[in-house]
Amino acid sequence: MRDAYLIGAGQSAYGSFPGESYRSLFETAFERAVDSVPEGVEPGDVDEAVVGTLGVGGRQLGLSGPAVTEHVGLGGVPTTRVENACAASGYAVRQAIQAVKSGMADVVLAGGFEIMTDTSSDATKYWLGVSGETEWERLSGTTFSGVYAQMASAHMDAHGTTREQLSRVAVKNHANGAKNPHAQLAFECSLEDAQSAPVVADPLNLYHCCPTSDGAACALIASEDVVGKYTDDPIRVAGVGAGSDSVGLFQRDTYTGIPASRRAAETAYEMAGVGPEDLDFAEVHDCFAIAELLAYEDLGFCDPGEAGDLIESGRTEIDGDLPVNTSGGLKSKGHPIGATGAGQVVEAFKQLSGKAGDRQLDDPVRGLTHNVGGSGGAAVVHVFEREERSSSERSSGRSPRESESGVAR
Repeated sequence: MRDAYLIGAGQSAYGSFPGESYRSLFETAFERAVDSVPEGVEPGDVDEAVVGTLGVGGRQLGLSGPAVTEHVGLGGVPTTRVENACAASGYAVRQAIQAVKSGMADVVLAGGFEIMTDTSSDATKYWLGVSGETEWERLSGTTFSGVYAQMASAHMDAHGTTREQLSRVAVKNHANGAKNPHAQLAFECSLEDAQSAPVVADPLNLYHCCPTSDGAACALIASEDVVGKYTDDPIRVAGVGAGSDSVGLFQRDTYTGIPASRRAAETAYEMAGVGPEDLDFAEVHDCFAIAELLAYEDLGFCDPGEAGDLIESGRTEIDGDLPVNTSGGLKSKGHPIGATGAGQVVEAFKQLSGKAGDRQLDDPVRGLTHNVGGSGGAAVVHVFEREERSSSERSSGRSPRESESGVAR
């Protein structure tokens, strides 16, 4: 099976944009992804496209994938729409990688979009709620903040996690998001601010919850056979993992972890031949502060029950030994549902290509992205790593993992 490479990625700003449409936001993300490819890429180079969206507000529920790809000049390119709630474009990236690895395509566009701010709060809650278990959660009045509040309460009861530790997630991610020009909530907050905010669903308060957002993001995946045409510094897709679970929280055996995330991470680490100790950074799904703490444990950054201690240690801050959510995460950067997973890949691309601006890490080699659908009904994990190419590989166009005989090492 061929290697796949991330050759470019870009996103729109995240926020509230009444003057934009889902097509125009996707166009911005696509153009920035194309512009980020060092040697350039032409629309005619793209063999296939995969687009993630939930379709909040009911706009263009059918054929929304072709609607955006045609708009950006990819008319006629086979396009698939993926819906996996908040993990939609994370799975779109996974499908793009599968198409490249299988040999069916050499260059695939993976992206996502969502418009969430042009409907009433009640309508938005409805569309968010459709990703929860319908009969016993949504129709009985349970919200996503309520579901994650149950998870937070269970973690507090089982492991002594505190509200202050939840608030430290917000403080860290706002500090990072303040350095991100594409972030929706690009401002810092104090620990006092994060602890004293109004309660949304006890024990979660306003600063423990991500915003609703408009936005789009795109990534370009290329095969080892053509990557040399586009870049001299390829970013290899080292590992991919995915998992699914019961949609309803009440249907699961645990409230203090997300089994789908654990399975996805195990698969991705095994494929990449690495462990969490080998990562230089991670973008994790922090729709609520407790979700980031659960991710620490599910992804193996610490043992179960130790996530509160890990956030307090400072290790996951931007100057720590495992920075988490350098983009600001969902909490500060924003959470346009269909764009979120691809947006995490944008941050991985920027960090590994040295283009992350004021939040750039010191020479990172390997990073992870972690995208969750709903309260854990689906999860997808990618591991990306930077590779150096020799002058002979650059001139021949071979991938850095291909020998002189053309056989992958």
